Amino acid sequence: MDAIPDRVKVAVIGAGQAGLSVAYYLRRFELVADEDFVMLDRAPGPGGAWQHRWSSLRLGTAHRVNDLPGMGELGLSFETADRTLPAKEVVADYYGRFEEHFELRVHRPVNVRRVSNDGADLRIEYEDLSPQPEEELKTRGFFGRRRRTFQEPETGVVPRGEVRTQFLVNATGTWGSPFVPFYPGMAEYTGRHVHTSDYVSAEDFRDQHVVVVGGGTSAIGFMLELEPVAAGLTWVSRRPIDWLDRQELDLEGASAAVSRQDEAARAGRALPSIVSGTGVPKNRRIAAGIERGLLRARPMFDRIEGDRVVWDDGSSARADAIIWATGFRPELRHLAPLKLREKAGGVTVGQGAAWQDPRIFLAGYGPQASTIGANRAGRMIARQIMAIL
Repeated sequence: MDAIPDRVKVAVIGAGQAGLSVAYYLRRFELVADEDFVMLDRAPGPGGAWQHRWSSLRLGTAHRVNDLPGMGELGLSFETADRTLPAKEVVADYYGRFEEHFELRVHRPVNVRRVSNDGADLRIEYEDLSPQPEEELKTRGFFGRRRRTFQEPETGVVPRGEVRTQFLVNATGTWGSPFVPFYPGMAEYTGRHVHTSDYVSAEDFRDQHVVVVGGGTSAIGFMLELEPVAAGLTWVSRRPIDWLDRQELDLEGASAAVSRQDEAARAGRALPSIVSGTGVPKNRRIAAGIERGLLRARPMFDRIEGDRVVWDDGSSARADAIIWATGFRPELRHLAPLKLREKAGGVTVGQGAAWQDPRIFLAGYGPQASTIGANRAGRMIARQIMAIL
């Protein structure tokens, strides 16, 4: 990994869709990577959170991925991408080419541990997670399951460093902060807990009885993928599923969901679920699953006992594994020293800027979480930074 500069005007944490969008517009304003701004990314390679998704996921069955600004210069578009390939591979390839073309010089794998005040500047403390010679990957998931990270050196000491910056753009997204609600009996459960972030393949659940928890597109995708291999499937949701009789989410529904996110962000509240405000469009594959009785969600169970989930009426279902497709929360732990979080549970953000600290911007937060929202946020945030600089 190339040397990280000691001081810059702007630091961007995260090289997913939001971070790359901000960096693109900073370059349009003629800022130079590793001189004027620096990009730090924890992942081992390009692709943002997409590189961690399961291999069976295709662009045609996933949430729509909008093109990054300037991607047309490379002759690339997700609209014309090969949909026979895993989405993770396509996105990683396109993002990698994007980084190279615009000379963004992303430093990875770098884990930002904390951000704190340093006079008028911000001090970013980071760890260099680059694998040492002859090291192998070690993995640890949300529930102790295997997840890809890098092994520490034999000394047990991870190389660390600091960089100081005038402005910080936090674009860390949510993938690193999976959310699982608590239910009685979880700790004593004899089966296997798996979060969306840990899911690898349906084959891992062959001939097992699986309970899928969640009311969004990930849960639905898991049900459809597991149907041919699982011995039994039970789908539960904490709220009724709002099915939409159309193939895709319409503009009105999407705009309403974005407005709710924006309202919560400006009020400093915890962000609401997107799907809870938009509903789930029924494409042909989903409609067929509903018709044959697969996609019928039961109410949320009350507790877990042994290898079963139990409802308050005493009924139960076997669960060799429980897949928690219960979403994510914004990954902001490294910003804790700045005390941005409000009592209402969120961070007060408007137009991408943290209202408590004018040096800090949150890209991809709240209404900017979609790929198209992240692109717009990139331009908006870069313009605000340049106006101050």
